[in-house]
Amino acid sequence: MSAQDDFFKGIPKIPYVPCAGPGDVLCFKHYNAEEVLMGKTMEDWLRFSVCYWHSFCGTGADPFGYPTLHRPWNEGSPLEAAKKRVRAAFEFFTKLGVKYYTFHDRDMAPEGSTLEESNRNLDEITDLALQLQPNRSQSTVGHMYMNGAATNPDCHVLAYAGAQVKKGLDIAKKLGAENFVFWGGREGFHSIFNTDVRAELKHMANFFKMAVGYKEKIGLTCQFLIEPKPKEPCKHQYDYDAMSVIAFLKHYELEKHFKLNIEPNHTTLAGHSYEHDIIMASSFGMLGSVDANTGSADLGWDTDQFPMDIRNTTLVMKVSFVFCNKCSLSLAFPLYFQSGVQVL
Repeated sequence: MSAQDDFFKGIPKIPYVPCAGPGDVLCFKHYNAEEVLMGKTMEDWLRFSVCYWHSFCGTGADPFGYPTLHRPWNEGSPLEAAKKRVRAAFEFFTKLGVKYYTFHDRDMAPEGSTLEESNRNLDEITDLALQLQPNRSQSTVGHMYMNGAATNPDCHVLAYAGAQVKKGLDIAKKLGAENFVFWGGREGFHSIFNTDVRAELKHMANFFKMAVGYKEKIGLTCQFLIEPKPKEPCKHQYDYDAMSVIAFLKHYELEKHFKLNIEPNHTTLAGHSYEHDIIMASSFGMLGSVDANTGSADLGWDTDQFPMDIRNTTLVMKVSFVFCNKCSLSLAFPLYFQSGVQVL
């Protein structure tokens, strides 16, 4: 990487410093990637990934204000900024010592005026990512819509969503993805009066079955994941919590093809305890990944903060040790995110 691509100048690779004091920053005091615990290294137990969208696309804006973060990698045309962003991201991953990253397709490359242009942009940026990731793979890929995608009443939107997911799967194979996450933020309803729930759930199952079929056709070996969330942006999402998703998968005979990506902030939004969905998913052998974040109990929306409660994190790690041979933990960036119109 050339000097002009150095976005974090003066910062070396973050070291493990077990004797670090309160004044020591930019070091790991407790996490030693090479230390062996219960037969596995910390690096194997905690397969951390960095979230591309919060860390490099976040602007610091909220629904009532304007961007407050001005990043050097966001300068230039959308495509130029995307190239700078991917270089900054890989410099960050390398210095942090993290082997995995997670992104949505439109995080990495700008959307064009047509699907073809969007795909060309994505090809160009992922070509660059492929050059920079000799020892990495991405954890997740995702997508975007208003009245849903798999459950959208407009067949044109459904077809566009299918084409976008198809491209996402192609990119997943290209980059050696380990997971591909479907988050149905718009797969649900605001009012039951104009919603045929049974039909929409059947349509969503058919959409997933087509994704499974294409995955097998191209020889993609990554794990499909569904991320439960009870609401936001929909009033009610079909993937409400872990048990709702497991029931859906078993009813439509999809449980062999999918596991769950659990985000504890979503779990508490559903009225459960922090560790609830992780325990439920693990109990049925359905835990595939964890977005390691938390929220504010006194708020009614998703805030994606770093988990700071030692009790909660201990319970999550207990489940990981007891039920999981491996568990990929995604680092959440402590900013309010712009409520996206994603379908995954």
